[in-house]
Amino acid sequence: MANKPASRPLTGLRVLVGRARHQAGALSTQLRKFGAEILEIPFIEIRNPRSFQPLDNALKNLLAYDWLILTSANGVETMWERLSKLRLTKKSLRHLKIAAIGPATKKAIEKRGLKVNVVPEEYVAESVVKSVRKQAKGKRILLVRAKVARDVIPRELRKAGAEVDVVEAYETAVPRSSRARLRAALKNPSKRPDVITFTSSSTVKNFVAMLGPSGRTRRRKDARLEGITLASIGPVTSGTLRELKLGVDVEARQYTVPGLVQAIVTSLRPM
Repeated sequence: MANKPASRPLTGLRVLVGRARHQAGALSTQLRKFGAEILEIPFIEIRNPRSFQPLDNALKNLLAYDWLILTSANGVETMWERLSKLRLTKKSLRHLKIAAIGPATKKAIEKRGLKVNVVPEEYVAESVVKSVRKQAKGKRILLVRAKVARDVIPRELRKAGAEVDVVEAYETAVPRSSRARLRAALKNPSKRPDVITFTSSSTVKNFVAMLGPSGRTRRRKDARLEGITLASIGPVTSGTLRELKLGVDVEARQYTVPGLVQAIVTSLRPM
């Protein structure tokens, strides 16, 4: 490892990127710039909810809301598609104050020509609550998110005196073809990753589901992952890794894709 050029410190390392297929490119591209070989096996698939009716109803009644909170770029994309189908435009949202959980979500919103009023210092639900709480009393808030998500935002903002409506924009599932590909990669020395990245709690849970029965004990992570570095995008994802007895070897300081890449580079850079 000592002979690696400083600009490509991940040369010779294979990194498994488990983001959804349509989102993997950004992480893969940045890792390749540092010399990593990339293996893409999605741990997560974005699917439509069983019904768009709750989301559509909320969008038809946007004038009733004071705030809109979006927690992912996927949520922004789906919401925009539904607005279009309902023949609504961005003018329907201009009276709202908008909060985005992080820079990727903010970018997706601004791409549609809307102003983002709040992006928290840390890109987690608790920080969203901290940023909005003082302005929440007596306000009506629309939270657009995934089907399965932590309830920190609605719970805490309701405590602060807000009326919060939670609507599902999408749900996540385990990709059908990924299970066999993952197990094969872990068994095959020519494909076995040196690093596995996790960008959400859902990617962790689905990864464990795809692995199936394991040799994991209370004190040791799955034996099939021996020698593999597990890299997390932030504390919530890390908490899920630890909860499922996988452990965390690398955690991003800034809870973004660039932050995750930098954490991997810093951790694995030759001394």
